[in-house]
Amino acid sequence: MRAFIVVDLGFGDGGKGLLTDFLVRNHDTSLVVRYNGGAQAGHNVVTPDGRHHTFSQFGSGTFLPHVRSYLSRHVVVHPTALLVEGDILVDKGVEDPFSRLRISDQAVVITPYHQAANRIREIIRGSDRHGSCGVGVGEAYEDALTHHDDCVVAGDLYHPMILRQKLQATRERKRKQLAELLKSITPGIIPSKEWEVFKRDEVIDTWITAISRIRELDLVTSDTLLESWLSEMENVVFEGAQGILLDGDVGFHPFTTWSRCTSANALEIINEMIPGADVFQIGVMRSYAFRHGPGPLPTESDTLADKITEHNGFNLWQGPARYGWFDAVLARYALEVAGGVDALAITHMDLLGKLDAWSFSPGYAKYHDLARTASKIELSGSSLLNFSHPNDSSLSIRIKLTQGLFRVIPEFESCEAEEGMVLNKIEKMLGRSVGIISRGPCSTDVEILNTIPS
Repeated sequence: MRAFIVVDLGFGDGGKGLLTDFLVRNHDTSLVVRYNGGAQAGHNVVTPDGRHHTFSQFGSGTFLPHVRSYLSRHVVVHPTALLVEGDILVDKGVEDPFSRLRISDQAVVITPYHQAANRIREIIRGSDRHGSCGVGVGEAYEDALTHHDDCVVAGDLYHPMILRQKLQATRERKRKQLAELLKSITPGIIPSKEWEVFKRDEVIDTWITAISRIRELDLVTSDTLLESWLSEMENVVFEGAQGILLDGDVGFHPFTTWSRCTSANALEIINEMIPGADVFQIGVMRSYAFRHGPGPLPTESDTLADKITEHNGFNLWQGPARYGWFDAVLARYALEVAGGVDALAITHMDLLGKLDAWSFSPGYAKYHDLARTASKIELSGSSLLNFSHPNDSSLSIRIKLTQGLFRVIPEFESCEAEEGMVLNKIEKMLGRSVGIISRGPCSTDVEILNTIPS
């Protein structure tokens, strides 16, 4: 049994959907397991026949009729959005996607109250927004940690009485939390439609009716099914969401997610259900720096925006897509906190054809008004960003690290925008070879440079 783990080494949008689709098409794989994140994911796949879909909750191998998807207990599920996505896939000619999807009964569920609370908090932050997608993932994660007994999980969707009780508890809890926040802000800042969710009694009945298809389609199951599926497989793809630089433990707070974006969740499932499996981790990043939403992006540049066609562009909650030159400091940091990868995948190499020169930052030269933040962090010269142990870092230290990233001055160098030369520069800066590249959005644009297991 071989388990491929696809993990993003950036701020997300690196090409996880593309790599997942490539693996299921070329490595005899018929199961994709989503191991983190939730409905805020936007994994783009373009098929060889030209169809495009931005996968949110379905696995990115769903275009192939033999591929099944499993949303693990580590995924936060948005039931109504899931149903909409499935119907969209049907309209795009996908064969019976719901019959090939199952959800762990332990997966946390986003309710209308989580989504509304998420949006209200982000609006209150004003210019200090964290870059939330406005879907409610963080609010649901928080409930799972702090109010576990009242937290809605997928198994509850089959028990209307329990579901109703938990929805009522969630509404009252979130309404009380928000009422305290709203006391300190100017009246009228919060759109009435978001606050109305907590005031309208019919919301619960409407939502329970809307998600009834989940039961009718029998999408929720125990993890014994996943264990059974895994026992039948030669290969499986564990598809990650978001990126390591947004990780709740090792990312740059407060511009982080509640989700674990390293391969930790995937490895937990593998060790539990298929111990002894041959694990092959693929770390993916673009040939340039990218992030969607606010937060530090040290090598940000206006030069690239008009040269890139972006599937995940501007949206109301995150704002515009942002671009920068290749940042070796953050790339080395991501590789370190990932614990290394078995193959490094560089995507969006087709950009090189639109450039005269490719610029990159091998290190940061100096800082503006930045004191050494703590003994656990070294920020000097062109060194790698270092925690003595990332998971032991305190929240205050990580906030200071983020503040430091806003002040750094990257060193820049350039080379000819020729593929071989660029790959050579990346390999020297990161101290490892590049195993996979893509020159476009389709699986046929992917090339394996170094052998990966079949």
